[in-house]
Amino acid sequence: MESLKFALSIVLDCLTFVVLVIPILVRYVVALFVSPQKKKITGQLALVTGGANGLGREICLQLAKEGCHIAVIDLDATNGEKTVEDLRKMGVKAKFFKADISNFDAVQGLRKEIEGSLGPVDILVNNAGVLPLMSLREGKPEDIQKVLEINLLSHFWTLRAFIEGMIERRMGHIVAVASVASYLPQGRMISYVASKYGLRGLMEAFSDELYYEGLSDQINTTITFPFFMPTRKDLIDMLCKLKIIGRVPIFAPEKMARRTVNGILTNRRHVFLPNILSPGLKQYE
Repeated sequence: MESLKFALSIVLDCLTFVVLVIPILVRYVVALFVSPQKKKITGQLALVTGGANGLGREICLQLAKEGCHIAVIDLDATNGEKTVEDLRKMGVKAKFFKADISNFDAVQGLRKEIEGSLGPVDILVNNAGVLPLMSLREGKPEDIQKVLEINLLSHFWTLRAFIEGMIERRMGHIVAVASVASYLPQGRMISYVASKYGLRGLMEAFSDELYYEGLSDQINTTITFPFFMPTRKDLIDMLCKLKIIGRVPIFAPEKMARRTVNGILTNRRHVFLPNILSPGLKQYE
């Protein structure tokens, strides 16, 4: 009798598992073949941190193609102004703002400056980040502090600065550029990995907070998890040295930028590149 009960409990557990998994699989398969309806963001103001170079610049260009006006935030004034020049050629309003987003007071001043010249921010893209290649035993304490301030704390400061305006207007979209390292940790990138794990937790909790406050239909969040991109020569050199470069895909920042903006247009909460990583990595949530 006990054996029969044990066998029945196993069967029941298996059936329960199947019932729970089927809707997830159905949603995933449908998402592969059915394109979700896209929202219009023409005329909205997008703020992009780290917008002077690399992925940030490409996100600016992709948003401009959708008709967004752009506030380009960076410490690199030369390339920031060049990005603004290219954006204006696309027929949108654009302005460069030099700011240290790891500083709370600087971000508060940035908000006032942007709202005074371009208006309220509708789309916040937190892209700025640093990727130091150092082990736990390398670097000074201030080196680790800098990574956490730029890659994680700056998100707190920009969220605090711009979320109130979005709540008042009952509209907005917030994007955080994380990394595949948010799921798959790598040695010699410890401070970076820790910051990206923290960012993933921040955005997941923040998204839930918006839901609890009844704001998730008006203010959307997207967190992106890009794989390796050829925007850092020292990173590519390290991958070559470790003989990884030929075994993992390297994606152009233009492709990740297109995926990011498409995530905004379709209100996707998570964006992976390559997309095939999505079901595999979500099992860790």
